[in-house]
Amino acid sequence: MRKNSIKNTRVNAEVQHELSNIIRGEIKDPRINPLTSVVAVEVAPDLKSCKAYISVLGDEKSQADTLAGLKSAEGYIRRQLARTINLRNTPEVRFILDQSIEYGVNMSKLIDDVNKDIKETEKDDENE
Repeated sequence: MRKNSIKNTRVNAEVQHELSNIIRGEIKDPRINPLTSVVAVEVAPDLKSCKAYISVLGDEKSQADTLAGLKSAEGYIRRQLARTINLRNTPEVRFILDQSIEYGVNMSKLIDDVNKDIKETEKDDENE
C-alpha cells in the first residue's frame, strides 16, 4: 500500500470532518442511529472515490439500518460535500461498517474478566 502524501492526509481529514457534520446535523433519516461516528476516511489520490468507515453504537439491526440509510443518502451527502469542500472532483462516498471499537470494548472486557479471576484465585491461595 502506498504511503499517503501530506495533501491526501489533509483531504482525508477534511472529508472526515465534513462527513461527521453532515451525518450528525443534516440528515433527517430515522434509520440512521444518532450514535454514528465516522472513524476514518480514505480518499483515492484521483479524488474520484472515497471509503468512509463508520461505527454505530447499537445492535446489529441498528447498524444495518444505519448503513441502509446512509447508502440511500449518498447523493445528498456527495452534494453537501461538494458545497462545503472545494475539490477538483467530489469523491463518490462508499460507507463501510467498522467494528473495531466494538471489538476493542469486548477485548477489554475479556481482559478485565481474566484479571478479576486471577486476583480471586490469589486471594483464595492466601486465605488457605
